[in-house]
Amino acid sequence: MTRRVLVAIVNYRSADLVIACLRSLAAESKRLSVVVVDNASGDGSAERLTAAIEELQCGAWVEFLALDRNGGFAAGNNAAVRRGLELADGNWPEFVWYLNPDTYVRAGACAELLAFLDAHPDVGIVGSRLEDPDGTGQASRYRFPSLAGELEAGFRLGLLSRLLAAKVVDTPLVTHDHETDWVAGASMMVRKAVFDAVGLMDEAYFLYFEETDFCLAAKRAGWRCWYVPQSRVVHLVGQSTGVTERNVAPRRLPTYWFASRRRYFQKNHGRVYTFWCDVVWTIGFATWRVRRRLQRKPDMDPPHMLSDFVCFNFLARQS
Repeated sequence: MTRRVLVAIVNYRSADLVIACLRSLAAESKRLSVVVVDNASGDGSAERLTAAIEELQCGAWVEFLALDRNGGFAAGNNAAVRRGLELADGNWPEFVWYLNPDTYVRAGACAELLAFLDAHPDVGIVGSRLEDPDGTGQASRYRFPSLAGELEAGFRLGLLSRLLAAKVVDTPLVTHDHETDWVAGASMMVRKAVFDAVGLMDEAYFLYFEETDFCLAAKRAGWRCWYVPQSRVVHLVGQSTGVTERNVAPRRLPTYWFASRRRYFQKNHGRVYTFWCDVVWTIGFATWRVRRRLQRKPDMDPPHMLSDFVCFNFLARQS
């Protein structure tokens, strides 16, 4: 049976979280086929997930695929989509639903996304409301990064932020559906026709910015992106990567974050634009760090953020 939605879940050393996600999907399994990809975890995840699929008796709608190398989030998701198509004999499902391993879905989450897409054939991508287990909302829809946005993000100055409010990447939480630039890949459903227009995710991104890049490509191809908060998905922020985990001291950003950021700007806006984005962010952030000390504000930035940014973008050899 060809199901309407192919769900892609990529695991890297987070088997318990994936199992919880699969349990939450069981109620909607008749419309779903799920491919769980293990990105060469090397921690016994493959064995645990295989056993869990048998124990949960979900083998009719869940397929497991173990990769021999960790190519990153985009590569893992692309492997899941390709495997799903193989199982469907090349017949595309109507939609692909990307879910993070550190998510579990509330009742009706899938149905709400499908209903919105069915009612709006000009919309190619929809994203859910992401929330904490207690229902507290999380940021999950954004504006595209830009020169003005990097200026605001660096300086963090009230007057400047108000002047550039329309360019700030993070947007205030809302409770109604609306059009947006891009949605978080933690819960993002994509219409088949979008893949026909732009292909799969760019595997040159290891982690971060891949869904931003994908949504921009879709927009340039004429497809709209919407936020649909009636679809509610619990997101245990940072539990699968350890980088953006909340309520703990910020962690130093990995090199692949800087590499993904650079690729996004250079690929979509060119080297000159990227250079000026780097310059305005560096000046702004350095100014903010001085002002933070003088005003004795709490330090919520990742350790070594300024030096790591400068080293990667100005001192390291540009590629």
